[in-house]
Order: sequence, then C-alpha cells, then structure tokens
Amino acid sequence: MFDNLRSFIDKIKPTFVKGGKFGWLQSTFEAFETFAFTPNTVTARGSHVRDAVDMKRAMITVVIALVPALLFGMWNIGYQTSLHAEAWPFELGTAASWWYCLWFGFLRMLPLIVVSYIVGLGIEFMFAQIRHHEVNEGYLVTGLIIPMIVPVTTPLWQLALAVAFAVVIGKEVFGGSGMNFLNPALVARAFLFFSYPTHMSGDSVWIAADLWGTDAIAGATPMGQLAAGLTPSASALDMFVGTIPGSTCETSVIAILLGAIVLLVSGIGSWRVMLSVVLGGGLMGLLFNAIGANAYMQLPFYYHFLMGGFAFGAVFMATDPVTSAQTNAGKWIYGFLIGAFAVLLRVLNPAYPEGMMLSILLMNCFAPLIDHLVVGRNIKMRERRAVRKEVQQ
Repeated sequence: MFDNLRSFIDKIKPTFVKGGKFGWLQSTFEAFETFAFTPNTVTARGSHVRDAVDMKRAMITVVIALVPALLFGMWNIGYQTSLHAEAWPFELGTAASWWYCLWFGFLRMLPLIVVSYIVGLGIEFMFAQIRHHEVNEGYLVTGLIIPMIVPVTTPLWQLALAVAFAVVIGKEVFGGSGMNFLNPALVARAFLFFSYPTHMSGDSVWIAADLWGTDAIAGATPMGQLAAGLTPSASALDMFVGTIPGSTCETSVIAILLGAIVLLVSGIGSWRVMLSVVLGGGLMGLLFNAIGANAYMQLPFYYHFLMGGFAFGAVFMATDPVTSAQTNAGKWIYGFLIGAFAVLLRVLNPAYPEGMMLSILLMNCFAPLIDHLVVGRNIKMRERRAVRKEVQQ
C-alpha cells in the first residue's frame, strides 16, 4: 500500500514543481508529501551527521505526550457536566458513566480542535505559498494546545480570531516557525483573556451546560475561590487527579506528568526548565508562607503546582525550544523566574489568578537577553583563564 502511494506521489510530483501546471501549489504539495513520507532530498556537498530526529518526528512526539492530558480533559468535561447539570444531555441524571463522560467531552472538544487546525493551518499554508517556503510542522502542536488551554465554553468565532491573531501577529510576521519569540498558543490565550475576559474568567465559563451551545454552568475553580478570598473546596488529591473545573485539559497533574515522561525520555523536553520552574514556584510559595499576611499567602506552597495551568505550562509551554532560553545555565534562570513570577502574580494580583500564562510570555521576551548574558559571562571567564595561563607561562 505504501509503495503504491509513493509511486502515485512520484507520478504527480512534476505537476506541482516549478514550471508544472500547478507549480504555484508546490509548498502545499510538499507539506502533504513530507507528512506521509520522509523527504528524499540529499545533501549536495559537505559532511553532515543525520539521525532519525527531524522536525516532524519531534512534533509528533509532543502530540503523543499531549494525548493523556487530552483524553482526561475530554472525560473531565463530561464528568463536570454530569455533576452540575440539572438535565444531563444523555438523560442519565447525575450518574453518568465514564464512557458517556468521555463521549460528551469528545463532542465538545472536537469543534474547538477542528476550528483551531482549519484556521491556523489555512493561514500557515497561505503564508508558505506567498513566500514560496516549505510548510512547517510547528503548528501540528500549537493547533492542539490552543483548544486544550481554553474554557470548554469558548465560542468558536472567538477561538478562530485568537488563532488567526496568534499565527499572524505572534508567528508569521517574525518569519514563521523557529523565528517567533513568543509562544503562539499562549499568544492566542492572552488574546482571548484580554479581549473577551467574561468568557475566560469567573465561575460560569468552565462547565458546559449542553452539547452544542456555549451555555455554561457555574463551577468555581480552586484559583477562582482563592481570588475571592475563599478556601478551595477541592482537596489536594482532587487537584492532583484533575476532577475539578478548569480549562479543558489543564486540570490533571497525573496526565500532564505522563506527558512529561514522554518528553524527557525522548529528549524533546528540557528537564532543566521543568525542574527550575518547580523550584522557582516552590521557593516563592515558601516565601509567602513565611509572610502569611492573608489566606492566599498561607496556602501550602505545593498547592500552586496543582492549581491552574502551572503543571501544563511547566511541561508543555516553558519547554518550547523556540521561545525558551537555549544555554544550559540560561534554562535554569529562565525556568526559575517563570515559576517565581507565576506564583507572585497569583498571590499579589488576584485579578489575574492564572499567573502562568503571563509569566511565560514575560520570560519569552527576556530569554534572548538571558542567553546573551550567559554567553557574555562565559566569554569573559575564558578570556580571564587565557590571561592567567599566559601569565603562568
């Protein structure tokens, strides 16, 4: 079957290259070809080291790492609805089975994912055609992450606007994949957060009231309760497992940790960034515990790891190889500041209870400066060692 497909692609390929009948669609054709098969191009000169890890495989690995959080998020959408809805869409009352919860969540998530990919990939293909560049696989991950970090009740037209803004303003204007300095998925969420705050915060946006509409049911998240000066009703175990209201796929720390294992074993994700984010958040939480001026400061430091998008951001957002620091020392500084600022924003500014989004975007801006300072320091240290060596000689 694959041999026949390869033969068919090779047969129609001359039609889509420069000079062919559909040569103007070369970028689009190559995108579908490289999605199905490894490119058959070879180097013309020079020595090169090649292995099996390319952009496409790296992105697919990240997608696989996202699957546990995605599946749990789908189930939790149905579970939360079955707990809070007065009339369950499947007429099962409040005793919905895990299968119906998963099916309901799948049906609610599917339109968000479809809109994200159609709008985002459409813009990516358009820019690739205009620039005569290859279509990059980077949006394969971004297009899935965006629906995973928004409320399930987000209107599709708002999501489409956010995706368009993120791809055009947050990515393509800088040259496309690999050239952007901000995480595109977080740019989309920030666009929604500041443009449509009533659809992104409060108690009435996290739980779907019906199958196809955008009606919601009030369901306070732990962070929302803390911002209102209340003690979270969910236990630490509930937050760790993820059976709480929240963004579609950010609630389960267990599912996110499974994804982290995939990223770490494959070498795609940086353990330095993940660990330093936890250290920064933990130390800032301990500092506030020592101050203890209000209930939010007295919250056990490890609760910050379980609430909101802290875990998801530490594993899938902060480790973005394009927008994070590149040097090893820079990764420690970059991640530490993300964790520290996330907790700082949560505690001192209740108007923005989800501090992880703003913290990562802020450090995205400073990542090049961090690397510049680290490299400059290393150069100065080498110069000093060279001078000492000359003096000793």
